Amino acid sequence: MGHGASCGRPSEEVDFFGAAQSGDLARLSAAVSSRPSLLRRTTLFDRLSLLRRTTLFDRLSVVSMALDLCVEPDAVNRHKQTALMLAAMHGRTECVRRLLDAGANILMFDSSHGRTCLHYAAYYGHSDCLRAILTAARTAPVSQSWLGYARFVNVRDDTGATPLHLAARQGWRRCVHVLLENGAIVSASSGAFGFPGSTPLHLAARGGSLDCVRQLLSWGADRLQRDSVGRIPYEVAVKRGHVACAALLNPSSAEPLVWPSPLKFISELEPDAKALLEAALMEANREREKRILKGAKNSLPSPSRSDDGATVSEVLPY
Repeated sequence: MGHGASCGRPSEEVDFFGAAQSGDLARLSAAVSSRPSLLRRTTLFDRLSLLRRTTLFDRLSVVSMALDLCVEPDAVNRHKQTALMLAAMHGRTECVRRLLDAGANILMFDSSHGRTCLHYAAYYGHSDCLRAILTAARTAPVSQSWLGYARFVNVRDDTGATPLHLAARQGWRRCVHVLLENGAIVSASSGAFGFPGSTPLHLAARGGSLDCVRQLLSWGADRLQRDSVGRIPYEVAVKRGHVACAALLNPSSAEPLVWPSPLKFISELEPDAKALLEAALMEANREREKRILKGAKNSLPSPSRSDDGATVSEVLPY
């Protein structure tokens, strides 16, 4: 993957990157003292600097040293990825926090998919990194001046996917929960990500994530919202053979209980009160699910549409 020091580099640089990877602060300090320009050197293939390389290997002490030596926190590699994006991608929560403390820009986009650090944390399932980034976003001047906190939570990549779309498709229940409680739009339609026009509920149904389906429904996701070829999430779950998801998404089944005014009311609750309300709501929905799922295993109809949108014979009950 280009993470190793290239054999075409001078031995001093190879030793420098080796010391960084192993977290050897004494060797690093000696190397930087004798040759300060090493701080700006990158690996040949991926253009990984000291900061990005040590972020990948979770060397917090070296990350702190590099930042203390005024290394630019927002320098990018060949894919325009910053150290913050890489830390979020690999779940390096402490490195994420240290980079944020150093002023790392949360609103930079990579060149591969047009994704931010928030997209990376959501896609790879690192809920602690999500929380750290969102906490920083509440007070970051760049977030306030560029688009505001609410729009940052729902920022789209080049395919039109928000962080919630990515987390739902990958089946990361905790990330879905973090994003929803921070204002993610529960029924936003994607662009080209997944299938055009997909909502997070479509994507959770496609991946067969019952936990994510449950979370999205409890936050008011619309079971009848259609993608660009007219499919509701139920049809997607049926097509993929996800029995339990399809049972909960069936328009003829009982409606789930949902958070009251989630974007305003919930955010104003005290943490203990919110936890109690959530526990009560989820317990009520579990009882609903037990009734729906009982006997559902062998009762699903054939799918009504193929993946390309071609209509089959079945007509759904509405």
